[in-house]
Amino acid sequence: MAYVLLALAIASEVVATVSLKLSEGFTRLVPSIVVVVGYLVAFGLLSQALARGLGVSVAYGIWAAAGVALVAMAGAAFLGESLTWVQVGGIALVIGGVLALELGARPA
Repeated sequence: MAYVLLALAIASEVVATVSLKLSEGFTRLVPSIVVVVGYLVAFGLLSQALARGLGVSVAYGIWAAAGVALVAMAGAAFLGESLTWVQVGGIALVIGGVLALELGARPA
């Protein structure tokens, strides 16, 4: 259940971050509301995932890696931003670092 809450938190954070771009400096009402609500929901769900036993380093690592990867892909797909092979490699390195955190947190 903790990982489901974390996945929902990540999804909410990604929607909020993409909406941050769409809010145009908080000058557009609907995207601005999505930003505020999205971040509140994201942090609320993250706190519930932590309360259900996820370690903070693992949860935040997954949150950060997935967030970076998903926002980069959303920017390329929906916002006309570039995604170069160097950036894809950087995302892969971040994901590899999170995997190392996850594997290191498990008992031997």
